[in-house]
Amino acid sequence: MQAVQATAFGDPSVLEVVTLPDPTPAAGQISIDVTHSAVGLIDLFFRQGRYKDVAGMPQPPFVPGLEVAGTVRALGEGVTGFTPGERVVTMSAGGTGGYATVSVAPAASVVSIEGSGIDPALAVAAIPNAAMAHVALAHVAHLREGESVLIHGALGGFAAAFAGIAKQLGASRVVGTVRGSKLAAAATTKLPYDAIVDSADMLAALGEERFDVVIDPVGGDLRTQSLDLMQVGGRLIASGNASEDWGHRLDSNQLWLRSIAVLGFNSGAFLPTHPQFVRPALEAALEAVAAGLAETVVDVLPLSEAAVAHSRMEERAVDGRIVLATGV
Repeated sequence: MQAVQATAFGDPSVLEVVTLPDPTPAAGQISIDVTHSAVGLIDLFFRQGRYKDVAGMPQPPFVPGLEVAGTVRALGEGVTGFTPGERVVTMSAGGTGGYATVSVAPAASVVSIEGSGIDPALAVAAIPNAAMAHVALAHVAHLREGESVLIHGALGGFAAAFAGIAKQLGASRVVGTVRGSKLAAAATTKLPYDAIVDSADMLAALGEERFDVVIDPVGGDLRTQSLDLMQVGGRLIASGNASEDWGHRLDSNQLWLRSIAVLGFNSGAFLPTHPQFVRPALEAALEAVAAGLAETVVDVLPLSEAAVAHSRMEERAVDGRIVLATGV
């Protein structure tokens, strides 16, 4: 198979197109002929070596890529409910292996899009993230019908999935924040936000409005400022650190003074210990995408341009998601 391999930790130039043996599915797994692979922030962190000293994290050489779309190639022992040639979307095993023409994933993390009419580029860009958003909102934030939600980095690859899932779960109002340079793109988005404001001016823009749930994949000072926008009993989900402010700290006294909660959500840690949530989340995500609740912008590049995709991600020159296509 053809694959893009991180040959070392470093800048995007370490990504090289190589030829590797085709992987075969073990028991409980499915191998997939990949048509599209989404580029995520976690791929950049793995390539940069952010987690190189953490046990179990990828070490060079490795093939990045968490989310893939394609057709079923072969079924591992014990796998039922899928047919070779069926169109599917999945999150790969271990968060790697997606930038390739063949990938392997646990059957439990695979969902069929056969007959759905969903474009595979949108499917891989939206369904896995929407599934993770469903888990975060339903089982970590415990979002209740009628509550309000604030989403930072509203157009970003991961954050964009939260708006539709929040609406699907019955949120009464969903507001997003973006950097000022993204306001023009926000004005034309098809994502189901009730409003999107400049994150640099959000306290003034939102006035007295307060939220039950805040989704924060950005971090840094924005996380601290978010405490001023939370209802009593509100829950902030720290779901990333796009700001790359790794030294940021919150004043824990503010939590009991305001009677609010800050919770973390990392799907790589949460889902393996809560596997019962994966299948319902994938089905909810498929339903949300089919209903048009996740119409994020998707930019498709050839698999061979993975380094270009990573450079654009690092330069924040992306609205929505970048997807790598094997057949381009």
